[in-house]
Order: sequence, then structure tokens, then C-alpha cells
Amino acid sequence: MLLEEPVQASTARAGFVVSKAVGNAVVRNRVRRRLRHLVRPHLDDLPGGTLLVVRALPPAAEASYETLGTDLASALTAARRPRRPR
Repeated sequence: MLLEEPVQASTARAGFVVSKAVGNAVVRNRVRRRLRHLVRPHLDDLPGGTLLVVRALPPAAEASYETLGTDLASALTAARRPRRPR
């Protein structure tokens, strides 16, 4: 049996963590759908094979679509910023 080396994904992928602290199932799914829609255009800007994990905090349940988009964009900008060595 031949084992092939894992193939690196050609596009970036995203996963979402929306805990019960955010709200009931209806609220969690609404937050997840909004985040998924907001992340989709940003995936093309990330290097191939990138795995992005987005964690929704409880205030996301009451946040507007625009607020979620602004927070996501600023988090991605901060993540891309070079780090200072310790």
C-alpha cells in the first residue's frame, strides 16, 4: 500500500466556534451564517492552505451585521500585522 503525502489545500478555509454562551440554537446558527457570509470574501486574500478559526463571543448575538463585519476585518488586519520578537 502506497501512502501519499498530504496535499496542501489550494485555498484558505475557515471554521467557526459559536458556543452556547452566545445564545440558543437559533441565535448561534444566525451568528454562524452571518460570519460565514462575511468571511467568504476574505478567504481569497489569505495565503493558500491557511486555516482561519473565528470564535464568536456572546456580544455577537446582539451585534449588527455591519458591526460583525467591522470586527472581523479589524481582527484579520491585526492577525496579519508583523509581531515583535520577545
